[in-house]
Amino acid sequence: MAGDKVDKRDRAALFRDRLAEAMAERGMTQSALSRKVQVDRSTISQLLAPQATRLPNAQLAADCAQALGISADWLLGLSGRPEPLADLLAMSLSITEAPRAPIDETIYRWHREAAGYKIRHVPATLPDMLKTTAMLEWEYRPQLGRTAEQAIGASEDRLSWMQAARSDYEIALPLHELAAFAAATGYYEGLPAEVRREQFDRLIALTAELYPSLRIYLFDARRVFSAPITVFGPLLAVLYLGRHYLAFRDSARVGSFTQHFDWLVREAAVSAREVGDHLRALRETI
Repeated sequence: MAGDKVDKRDRAALFRDRLAEAMAERGMTQSALSRKVQVDRSTISQLLAPQATRLPNAQLAADCAQALGISADWLLGLSGRPEPLADLLAMSLSITEAPRAPIDETIYRWHREAAGYKIRHVPATLPDMLKTTAMLEWEYRPQLGRTAEQAIGASEDRLSWMQAARSDYEIALPLHELAAFAAATGYYEGLPAEVRREQFDRLIALTAELYPSLRIYLFDARRVFSAPITVFGPLLAVLYLGRHYLAFRDSARVGSFTQHFDWLVREAAVSAREVGDHLRALRETI
């Protein structure tokens, strides 16, 4: 019983300290808070009194939290974050527009934020940061029109920064993506052979030059599957929907995306050490 009483006193002291902290941050006086929660000023004074050893009832705690724009759980010592649940959810999940452009500003900002962390990436097509200028022109000019040259020039500066940003990159691609690229089928229909050969040469050179900081794995989509995702170290996991990015910042979901990517790597049909030979074999078919 004595232990329970000490625990309650500790929680009452924590409530008092957190209530005073929140009031100070918002510049709210005892009188102002009492008016907002519709109690006597003496009630607020009792909550803040150094000798206070009792927690307020749940209704008063909730009213104080709402008036101060903070979490009642935080006030009561049940949570380590002062933000209300709705604000925490808004911070942990966001939907951002994904413009049709090589390395848009959002992706670039996320890369800068994660500089130094390992980045895990399952691209929707070939990875933009590994594409040749001719490949970017072919892919993006229909959407960008006369602004394509300017956008691609800006993207090349960003690609150079990303390649030198001290981040390790692991990229997982389905085998059929490279096979379709080599054969100019599906998404790549109409892509000139010279552009394909040049792109393969770049991929072959970069996988040799940048290994092991760049590792590409190829998986068989008949056995394992992944939507386009990027995991920016422990900070952020992003699902690409086409018109939008669905971005998660809470550690549990980032961890789930990381585990999913690591599963793709474990199940890869072609390892990072073998991918150069695989690329050279595909190039020979063009």
